[in-house]
Amino acid sequence: MTGLLVIGEITTEMRDRLEDRFDLHDAHRIDDMTSFLGGKGDTVGYVLTDGHYGVPEDWMDAMPNLALISNYGVGYDAIDVDLSVSRGILVTHTPQVLNDEVATTALMLMLASYRNFLASDAYVRAGRWPEEGQMTLSRSADNRRVGILGLGRIGLALARKLEPFHADIAYHNRTPRDVPYRYYDDLAEMAAACEVLFVVTPGGADTRGIVNRKVLDALGPEGLLVNVSRGSVVDEPALVAALQEGRLGAAGLDVFADEPNVPEALFTMPNVVLTPHIGSATFETRSAMGNLVVDNLLQHLADGRVISPVPECRDLATIA
Repeated sequence: MTGLLVIGEITTEMRDRLEDRFDLHDAHRIDDMTSFLGGKGDTVGYVLTDGHYGVPEDWMDAMPNLALISNYGVGYDAIDVDLSVSRGILVTHTPQVLNDEVATTALMLMLASYRNFLASDAYVRAGRWPEEGQMTLSRSADNRRVGILGLGRIGLALARKLEPFHADIAYHNRTPRDVPYRYYDDLAEMAAACEVLFVVTPGGADTRGIVNRKVLDALGPEGLLVNVSRGSVVDEPALVAALQEGRLGAAGLDVFADEPNVPEALFTMPNVVLTPHIGSATFETRSAMGNLVVDNLLQHLADGRVISPVPECRDLATIA
């Protein structure tokens, strides 16, 4: 059977669907990857990975018959797609199935920030309510001016979820879209016009540090930054400094530059909500993602077609 190198953990359900069709090799169980690839690299035709682990270039070098990298997740910035395309290697990912879940996480971070949910929960648990009475007032999440950095599939799902909150929605993309939202071609200009800036753009070299000091200062001391994209998109030291110095009002962060390491300065900030990259982390969504990862592998094994290639590979791919 054709070899499948699995980088990272997979579920029992995914393994059950794959083990009868592929010769599975779990990277985390291989003590000496160099020796393994030297002996069996030419038997590996497929890789299953995710947007955090990717596929190291030297591993790709040692797999001359690699045909497909199936990525678990919509983000794939850890995979060198240009190198893959140059070698005729297809890359697939899992769009659509996680759009609503990640958008819900972004909305949740906004709501938790404005309504001060974390402090309210701690207030009750500490037994302070009977003695101290009601907490100080929080802020309304309705009727906010919001800007969405990256109006792709997730960004559009987020915009739809914001509409019932009567949000005034703007967005920044490389190019405008045919949508009923206001377009800004300058990110800092949009940030200055907004109270909330949602970051949902893909990671990678093109967007690294795009949310910089200029953008954060434009958002201002009453502004809220929500990031469910990649930590690399935000200049993290600039973000921490802006919060410490009061140049930015608040932040809701699900992603960080060096996960799972989070700047300790954020831990004691009452105006920051922190979650451990849970954007798509529900049983339902992760199951759908796993199914699509496996479907891409099995489809290609069967007839050379794929279901959800990344945009850079569409010229190479025959779509099922």
